[in-house]
Amino acid sequence: MRAVRLTEVGQPLEIQEVPLPPLGSDDVLVRVHTAGICHSDAHYRAGTSPVGQLPITLGHEVAGVIERTGAQVNHVSVGDRVGIHYLVTCGECHYCRLGHEQFCIRGQMIGKHRDGGYAEYIVVPARSVVPLPSGISFEAGAVMMCSTATAFHALRKGRLQPGETVAIFGAGGLGMSAIQLARAFGALQVYAVDIDAGRLALAGQLGAVPVDAAQNDPVAEIGRLTGGKGVDVALELIGLPETMHQALRSLRIMGRAVLVGITDRPFAVHSYTEVLGKETEIIGASDHLIVELPLLFEFARKGILDLSAVVTRQIPLDATAINGVLDTLERFGAGVRTVIVP
Repeated sequence: MRAVRLTEVGQPLEIQEVPLPPLGSDDVLVRVHTAGICHSDAHYRAGTSPVGQLPITLGHEVAGVIERTGAQVNHVSVGDRVGIHYLVTCGECHYCRLGHEQFCIRGQMIGKHRDGGYAEYIVVPARSVVPLPSGISFEAGAVMMCSTATAFHALRKGRLQPGETVAIFGAGGLGMSAIQLARAFGALQVYAVDIDAGRLALAGQLGAVPVDAAQNDPVAEIGRLTGGKGVDVALELIGLPETMHQALRSLRIMGRAVLVGITDRPFAVHSYTEVLGKETEIIGASDHLIVELPLLFEFARKGILDLSAVVTRQIPLDATAINGVLDTLERFGAGVRTVIVP
């Protein structure tokens, strides 16, 4: 089968012919219909977030159809449409038993620690697939496996309550889902912060108040829009020290800043004026949980969550095209979400 792989950190991905992966008794072979290109993939290529092995097939936003099942698999069948939970976990360790499988001591992320979905086929444990309702496209299903699920988990970590206000720093794939999910959680107002005019326009169409960080200091603008109070919850989805600090500074008294974006650089915090004196919280949100995915599919099926405008581009399984998207993501561009259709 064809697969687009990272063979050397800091170098372009390469397309290779590789054997079909072996199918274990508890596994399923999924024919990839769609694989999303996430900003994290640019971090893996650059080495900002190290992968587990080389060469490796990237891609952790995956949806497709089951082609084969292992001998012990009985809860899914050949022909089922599925999304793939990107965390392959043991199901037995302390964290898995607590329902926090993102910290599984033997966990592996597809596209980072084991081969992912930039390929024609992928093998994963059957417990890692989630039935994809017929009314949800493969494109939307793939995007929901990372950007939507991660945004949902971050809002849960931020303990967003009905009637509260939210600032979302980064109106890309995660941000567009976060805007809609925050409204579903009952947010009174959602502010979308970005520097891209097209993304801000789409955020406005989804019901957010656009905050153009290219034209204004977003902290000052959010302060102006909230009458000097700030917001209850701020999600940082970009992964820059500057925007992490802005998210913290945009909070009202007892607000919560949830950090999602990946960076290898720290940011400075004034402990009293920005945290202690206001009793604000800085919260890390890592990945998501498989139990959150069926509810997201229900949101999409009922029209509460609409990702039709989020996928702004489709490309083939081609190394040059994929590298081009990753190049643009490193410059914080590339529209909202690009997906690969093998």
